[in-house]
Amino acid sequence: MSQTAASLQRKLGTAADLHAVVRTMKAMAASRIGQYKDAVLALDAYYRTVELGLALCLRQDGAALRAPSTAPPATASTDAIVFGTDQGMVGQFNDAIYNYAIETLEPMAGHKTLWPVGARIAARLAGAPYACAQSFTLPASPQAIAALVGQILIALDARPDGGRAAQVLLLHHRPLEGGRFEPACQRLLPLDAAWAAKVAALPWPGKALPQLAGPTPATLSAFVHEYLFVSLFRACAESQASENASRLVAMQRADTNIEQLHDELLRSFHRLRQSGIDAELFDLVAGFEALAPSR
Repeated sequence: MSQTAASLQRKLGTAADLHAVVRTMKAMAASRIGQYKDAVLALDAYYRTVELGLALCLRQDGAALRAPSTAPPATASTDAIVFGTDQGMVGQFNDAIYNYAIETLEPMAGHKTLWPVGARIAARLAGAPYACAQSFTLPASPQAIAALVGQILIALDARPDGGRAAQVLLLHHRPLEGGRFEPACQRLLPLDAAWAAKVAALPWPGKALPQLAGPTPATLSAFVHEYLFVSLFRACAESQASENASRLVAMQRADTNIEQLHDELLRSFHRLRQSGIDAELFDLVAGFEALAPSR
């Protein structure tokens, strides 16, 4: 009985320690969700501003982009930047984005290269049917995303074959209401004629149309650089917000399971103690009854 009781006590202690870890992870995920959601909201407004600036430049000088084609060739190479996680306890987050990446790239022709962002998704993509290039470490805060964006842009330009792929895709999770998320795909490059026509058709939010004060090519180049930067920044922020939402849900589920397990272990421990007490009482009663006739 003592060994079984000791074993249950150890399990109860382990469950209590695990419960404390889960509660800490829940608190961290809840606090980070707010930070990344605020970053996503701010980026949405800034992204809209950059698009309006691009629309103005393209309307004033439609040939400034010099985009002769509307789509890359059928055999063009593709770089897919896949945002995952560096840490676990996120449920099916990495598996979902892995499956989405494979489904998205499968019908495309040409050579395909994966650029994982996050240690966990990098390990998951190592078994993919496509080549994996350099992997990146996720930032620990929204303020550190800018450095990651710079690393990605530099790495895309410094490919071993000496040039950027014909098209670059961003694959990541996007947060939804109620703590849910869904996979999303954005074509970052090329900025071709179809993209230029779509951006140039954006309506201006006002009656008075603006005018550029400086040369159009220089202004357009600055807006293009900012467009690439904010697109990568927003994809990372949305993925981080979705990751923390997924971790919060997973920790809430784990918290409930641990509480149920703790209650079951506690009930088993109490039943075991009660059984031991009952056995001792029965032994006393049996001994008393055995001695009663002789007395």
